Amino acid sequence: MGRYIIRRLLYMFLVILVVSVITFGLMHSVPGGPFDKEKPLPKEIIANLEKRYHLDQPLPVQYLQYLKDLAIPRISTTKFPNSIDADALFKFKIGKYYVRWVNFGPSYSSRSRTVNDMLRDQLPISIQLGFLAFCVAVVIGMPLGILAALKQNSWVDYTSMTMAIFGVSVPVIVLGPILVWIFGVSLKVLPVTGWGSKPPFAFGIFSTTHGWKYWQYAIMPMFALGLSSSASIARLTRASLLQVIREDYIRTAREKGLRERNIVIKHALKNSLIPVITIMGPMFAGLLTGTFVTETIFGIPGMGRYFVNSITNRDYPVIMGTVLIYAIFLVLCNSIVDLVYGFLDPRIRFE
Repeated sequence: MGRYIIRRLLYMFLVILVVSVITFGLMHSVPGGPFDKEKPLPKEIIANLEKRYHLDQPLPVQYLQYLKDLAIPRISTTKFPNSIDADALFKFKIGKYYVRWVNFGPSYSSRSRTVNDMLRDQLPISIQLGFLAFCVAVVIGMPLGILAALKQNSWVDYTSMTMAIFGVSVPVIVLGPILVWIFGVSLKVLPVTGWGSKPPFAFGIFSTTHGWKYWQYAIMPMFALGLSSSASIARLTRASLLQVIREDYIRTAREKGLRERNIVIKHALKNSLIPVITIMGPMFAGLLTGTFVTETIFGIPGMGRYFVNSITNRDYPVIMGTVLIYAIFLVLCNSIVDLVYGFLDPRIRFE
């Protein structure tokens, strides 16, 4: 197990490195630059800006400098100045030494903020929304899939799969405005836009001070975002469970006189979860990093809006930061899924 975890960590760093190289190359291969505006700036100003952000240097030098600021910790015996250049995602003190680590750089479109500021302020909101949406997907999707498989070709099966098809067919861009119109405009029982916790947002989901106000803002977006994922989980759970309950060892367990409930829970359901867990990894990572459409419809200040705007503005540091954060979440979730395989199926070995 220990060697497997170390090997996975090495693979994770390699994947993130490859993603960073590809993203960096694609960004700079697109025609135009971050300072190209509808009203062109004077060449002298553009030259000064490119020099300020080291964009006048060769691409390999720019990438190595970015990697250096991102991965290598800075250690000093004096406290770092409170400036954009000295910003870091992690700042702490060890004895008499001050350490700052992970600097994603400044934002070209928002000169007073850094990418770290955006991650500190907006990423916790996207994580909260994604976590709640994932809980909705699991709580709705898995029971529907299990019931549909156990009651195959009955009204329960048809109703469950109809709901699943509805969830897949109706995107957030349609379902979101419908929920806003019903519960926010017509019934006026839920707020239309905003988020129920205040900065730094980090533990709003677990806070007892916000109470019902927090959930008033969270109910509609988490259901709008989680419903389509629940449909995918329901359909895959049904298909996987149907395949398992037809296996020989399930028929043998029934012939031995075991209770149907024990057969389903202890034998069939556990073995049928492997395909479901497989899609949950990337699904969870995608939900955690924010969804532009959902955050736009409900006016949620998450990371999705900044990511899309950064592509439009060619804001290189924001693009790199959001892509790398998503890659880290994705690799971590997939690694956790691989570890869960061994607990679900003892035949799977890590060595």
